[in-house]
Amino acid sequence: MSSGKLNTTLVSAGRKSAYCKGSVNSVIQRASSIVFDSVEQKKVAMKHRGERELFYGRRGTLTHFAFQDAMTELEGGAGCVLYPCGAAAIANSILSFVKTGDHVLMTGGAYEPTQAFCNTILADMGVSTTYYDPMDGAEVGELVKPETSVIFLESPSSITMEVPDIPAIVKSVRKVNPDVVIMVDNTWAAGILFKALEHDIDISIQAGTKYIVGHSDAMIGTAVANERTWERLRERSYLMGQMVDADTAYMASRGLRTLGVRLKQHQENSIAIAEWLSTREEVARVNHPALPESVGHCNYQRDFTGSCGLFSFVLKEKLTDEQIANYLDNFTHFSMAYSWGGYESLVLANQPEDLNTIRPVGPVDFNGTLVRLHIGLEDVEDLITDLEAGFDRMK
Repeated sequence: MSSGKLNTTLVSAGRKSAYCKGSVNSVIQRASSIVFDSVEQKKVAMKHRGERELFYGRRGTLTHFAFQDAMTELEGGAGCVLYPCGAAAIANSILSFVKTGDHVLMTGGAYEPTQAFCNTILADMGVSTTYYDPMDGAEVGELVKPETSVIFLESPSSITMEVPDIPAIVKSVRKVNPDVVIMVDNTWAAGILFKALEHDIDISIQAGTKYIVGHSDAMIGTAVANERTWERLRERSYLMGQMVDADTAYMASRGLRTLGVRLKQHQENSIAIAEWLSTREEVARVNHPALPESVGHCNYQRDFTGSCGLFSFVLKEKLTDEQIANYLDNFTHFSMAYSWGGYESLVLANQPEDLNTIRPVGPVDFNGTLVRLHIGLEDVEDLITDLEAGFDRMK
């Protein structure tokens, strides 16, 4: 984790007096119509629409501006676009920079809905997608075509948690075509553990649903863009109707204030449990970027300033469907749920053949059942006891 400067920014970013109106937190301004006192005022608002100027509800209110300012400062961008969820942030960021006949380079370790978007929506638009092995590094540039407009990264890879050599990938792509727009799903790092824009990435995307909100009770997506991509991303996302309500923007803004301390505890808890799992005879491999044996650990050490609570482990044996049901149905502290990033611990299981259907660059290199954990803020000893009981149920 970063030092006091980051934590101070998390507390103070976006809390200008214009947004807070004398309160500690930003005001909640719900509005569709914005009333102008004069024709001249309306003209000024029209001229500066999109620049955190009150113009129309879909362009944002003081509540949205406060959160956008905070995200822009935290990730070092030129601006931040808000979306109703992380999937919308991914889809609309890509759509903002492609047209029929274009080509997208997509990591083969991407979040499954991201791949489905490419394989359906983009394909129907006449935009082709090539999936690359995220661990190929400098070889990714060889896949760039004249019509390549976007390359999409994700680190770590979804579910299997490999950490790619992002600087090598970016360098290889820029060498072939410096104008390609490079995006990253930066949700695992919550936008602060990996400073994407400092690595010559154009757009850093997050499901703020996860760690920013932090309490599993709101959905929001963010995309922080650099100077060269900001205006196009902002205007095209606006034209596609992308926005969030003021209450959700407020909850995300409030979540930022405790993000540093929450991530620190998620990291401490997850590493402790990952290390314990690595000692279990039932476990073949623990996929936690902070552990030396995890694939891409050296890239994690170089590029990240910390970890979160999400990781996976692979069992030596493949469980039967009955064993998986008995394992997942009887936890005390772990719940079954999609998403992650809240204060609670979660568990899901995947069979290797299921993972192979969402690994377009080749089959997984293991035969046992994979278990994905999100480690929450509960006491570590209670979570270990719960997991130990789960191992007993496998027998």
